[in-house]
Parts: sequence; structure tokens; C-alpha cells
Amino acid sequence: MAKPSILTVSRIGHPWATPDPFLFCVYHQDAYPRGNSQLGPDVPLDGRHLGQDFAGKDGWRMYHGHTVPGFPAHPHRGFETVTIMRDGYIDHSDSLGASARFGRGDVQWLTAGEGIVHSEMFPLLSLNEPNPLELFQIWLNLPKRSKLARPYFTMLWSEDIPRENIVDSRGAAAGVVTYIAGPPAGRAEPGLPPPPDSWASDPTADLAIWTLNLSAGARWTLPPARSGDARRTLYFFKGATLVMDGTSIPVQSSIEVDAAQSIEIANGVSPSELLMLQGRPIGEPVAQHGPFVMNTEQELRQAYADYHHSQFGGWPWPDAAPVHGAGRGRFARHADGRLESRSEKGPAG
Repeated sequence: MAKPSILTVSRIGHPWATPDPFLFCVYHQDAYPRGNSQLGPDVPLDGRHLGQDFAGKDGWRMYHGHTVPGFPAHPHRGFETVTIMRDGYIDHSDSLGASARFGRGDVQWLTAGEGIVHSEMFPLLSLNEPNPLELFQIWLNLPKRSKLARPYFTMLWSEDIPRENIVDSRGAAAGVVTYIAGPPAGRAEPGLPPPPDSWASDPTADLAIWTLNLSAGARWTLPPARSGDARRTLYFFKGATLVMDGTSIPVQSSIEVDAAQSIEIANGVSPSELLMLQGRPIGEPVAQHGPFVMNTEQELRQAYADYHHSQFGGWPWPDAAPVHGAGRGRFARHADGRLESRSEKGPAG
């Protein structure tokens, strides 16, 4: 009997459950109103539990922000964050002295390593129109050898990320695959390099992060992974229904598949969107508490002690929630002073 290609199908939770080497994925979608002169919402904030506003009142949240929505300065150690911006903007600042504004298809990949403090604020740049925001943040574990690596900040700009127009078995346009990490074997164009200490930089890890946009009625075959022991999960988060190798899949489903097999995906009557996470497991113990992910409880205690002692280098910004001005376009200023500037708006993700 042939091995099944679909291993499990479950409802997407919050946060999204992910297999090793990933820790979890969070999905933010907020219908922010027009902004004010401080780049916050141009509406009263009465009735919101500022500093802990996760209720989704009126379709949006302030999160830990008081004036601008977002996540003021907070520490990390022992893993990586991969932030995929689909709409809206993030203003990043960190304890290395790096800063950035990115959005609309850009990806920030941050190796926390031995320790970093950063803020992620959502400036509402349009003063005349709504400011919708949509993003994924994926936590990717680091192997023990890299837990205390030097922190590393990088940007994958939307214009540079490989994308492929896919054609179905009938020769019709089927949609687009975006290769944030790990293009498939045989593709002529290489993917963008991950950070040097990332598990993704290990050639045996077979790590892939893709987004799939499938047209209504499209049929497409997802190719197998390079390695036989990678784990692969697809998250069907937008659309109506699709069929994978004969199995009907409802929207808001997490589908673990056999990465060694190709899988035919037949989309329904509505456009569909999926996120794919794949990688060979690190296979080491995970000890996690709050913003720190280590291998043992003792290492967690040491992480908290180190943070309280050193603040991971201190915070070089005038407040805990810096934003980078109303007129600034997409940019990244690295810790060594190197400046990258991009047009105000890149292609949508």
C-alpha cells in the first residue's frame, strides 16, 4: 500500500502550531483607521486596555503600544524571528543600533543569538485613508551551536525575493509562489541567503518558507522536498476550499504532508493563499519561557540573569517605541552604519 501524502489535517489555532525546527507562527491582520500626526490611530482610544490591547475592538489592536500600535522594546535570545510583511509597515529599532522601515512584501530576518532587544511599531503613515496591516511572524529555532551566536539583522527586500508564476497541468495561469527561503531543487535562480548562523544556512536543513497564491480553479503540483527527513506543513489561511491529493481541505486548516512526495493541489472557486513551512528537525531539547528559547532550564535562568545584568547591550533610542517619521520611505540602517534605501512602496506580498 502506498504511503499517504496527507498525514494530518487540523484547525489552525492561535498561535499557529509548527513542527521542529519552527517554534510557532503568529498572524496579525488589523484594519487600522487613518493616522494622526503622531502616526497613531486618528480615533479615540477610550475603552482600550492600552499596553495590553489584544481584544480586536473595531477590527484592530494597539498590542503593547500606547500611541502607535505595536510592540515596544523587548528582548530575545536563542532563536530567530522571520517577519513577512504583506500589507502596512513596521518601524524596527534594536539594541545593536540598527533601524528600518519595511512593508508590502518585505521580510526581516533577525537572529537573536546571544541576545538582542528590539521594538516593532506599526506606524499609520496615511493620514487620509485607512492603514490596513497584515503580517506573519515566524519563530525559527537555533541549534545549540548557534544559541549564543552574535545577533544578526538582515532585510530581504520584496523586489529581490524570488517569485515564480506557476502554470497548471492545462497550461493556464495558476498563481504565484514566493520563495522567502529554500527555492526548489532545479530552479536556476538561487534564493536569497539566510543569516550565517541560521539553521536555514545549513545545507542539510532543507529549510523552506514559501507563500502560495492560487487562482480560482487552479491545479498545481507541489514538488517534493530535497531531503527525505524534512517535515512540511501547509497553512490554508485564505480562500474557501481546495483538494489535496483527493482530500478535501476547508479553509483555516493546517495540513502536515509527506515532504518526500509531490502533491497535487486543486483549488476551489475562490482564490486561495497558503503558507508553507518546511525543514529537517533540529532534534534538540527546547526550554522556552517568554522571549527566550534555550536547551535547558539552567540556560533559561542564565538568559534572564544576563538580560537583567546587561540589558543585552542597552537601549540606544530615546524611548521604548521609536518611529521613524512621517516622510521616511523603506530603508534599513545596519549596526555598522550601512544604509539601504528603497522606494516608498515596494510590490505587494
